[in-house]
Amino acid sequence: MKENILGIDVCSDTYNELTAKLLDDINHNKKSFIVAINPEKIMKAQHDESLRLLLNQATYQIPDGVGVILASKLKKGKIRERVTGIDMMLKLCEAAAQHHKKIFLYGAKPGIANEAKEKLEEMFPGIQIVGTLDGYEKDEVIINETINRSGAEIIFVALGSPRQENWIIKNKEHLTPSVYQGVGGSFDVISGRLNRAPVMFQKFGLEWLYRLIKEPWRWKRQLDLPKFLIRVLKG
Repeated sequence: MKENILGIDVCSDTYNELTAKLLDDINHNKKSFIVAINPEKIMKAQHDESLRLLLNQATYQIPDGVGVILASKLKKGKIRERVTGIDMMLKLCEAAAQHHKKIFLYGAKPGIANEAKEKLEEMFPGIQIVGTLDGYEKDEVIINETINRSGAEIIFVALGSPRQENWIIKNKEHLTPSVYQGVGGSFDVISGRLNRAPVMFQKFGLEWLYRLIKEPWRWKRQLDLPKFLIRVLKG
């Protein structure tokens, strides 16, 4: 099930429901594209038709942001659980290890995907990460051939948004993986290069507050949340 919030589709599935659907997509050789949705992206899409179309092309739009949950509640929707990009990635990695699905990591600065691979192999014994490639490789032939030769069924793309989503849309039909997820800076966090918000901030959906404390110059960006909720109420 999906809800439409200010013109952007958002899934109401939980982590477990999405994981089951994605495993089924792999088993049926069906292409799936996951994109994370937050209030900032929805607000940008109000003035950027190409972004709105891009986000709505995804197979699964996950509610990555407490503001999306609040908006659903305000509109009497059914989205009650945040599904963050990095946690969806980790949930998929856990399922891939259990079900013997192969993973490829593409993106980030040189060396970081390999570091993330090592950490994921520690976290999920038996996981099959069959290839990595940094985001600085520009030769499309090399990129495509490296991914296709790996035999990966799931690919995580860390090129930043919306570049990673545009890359997925452009390339997924001639690549072998079934599941595609844009994961932003997740490789940096998993590798240990970048600290994630403490668990208590995560639990209550307050990563934005943690980032504001750490980076107070971001305060203008945080104004998007009240603007977003007011826009939702206005309908």
